[in-house]
Amino acid sequence: MSSEQLFEGIKNAIVDLDREECLKLAQEALDAGINPLEVIENGLKKGIQIVGTKYDDGELFIVDLMMAASAMKAAVELLELHISAELKQQARAGKIIIGTVEGDVHDIGKTIVSTLLAANGFEVIDLGTEVPSSRFVEKVKELKPDIVGMSALLTTTMPQMQEVIEALEKEDLRDSVKVMVGGAPVTQEFAEKIGADGYAKDAEKAVKWAKALTS
Repeated sequence: MSSEQLFEGIKNAIVDLDREECLKLAQEALDAGINPLEVIENGLKKGIQIVGTKYDDGELFIVDLMMAASAMKAAVELLELHISAELKQQARAGKIIIGTVEGDVHDIGKTIVSTLLAANGFEVIDLGTEVPSSRFVEKVKELKPDIVGMSALLTTTMPQMQEVIEALEKEDLRDSVKVMVGGAPVTQEFAEKIGADGYAKDAEKAVKWAKALTS
């Protein structure tokens, strides 16, 4: 099977939500000596973009989106084992720490965003859910990321985003990092009000903003 056929098969496996087929073809690509970064760019990334469009158009549901994200994440993890440190550095678009704010346990949207960011060359450190402002501050000090990403799915937890920004300001860290926010109840107006640098309503927009903030 040619590299183009493998890329097409991997793309279709993501669109078909077929995790096992995706992993099988990713391994075949590795066995054929194809650059893992090309597999991500020409297969996985194109597949998840199609899935995202179908979801936006109402053709797929959130469970389908999660299945596609799971397949992609598993394949990326497999491929990353074979990417040299030099290639990773060349491909790296930036470092992002991301988490759902304190008091909020919702994980789906953040997981999809994290997966798509990783597929686009970002080094993503996912802090999980219910992340307090002190944890965000601690990780900014430790990891020195380019971007802090925050998610909230509840209007009651949205104020935690402002608390994180204020905590970063208090520790004189705000100028060293960009802040991006998102989540169902979050708006552009809210992002501007709390002093965030970027706002994204979906995973595709999050990738575009992250690229813009690190360019």
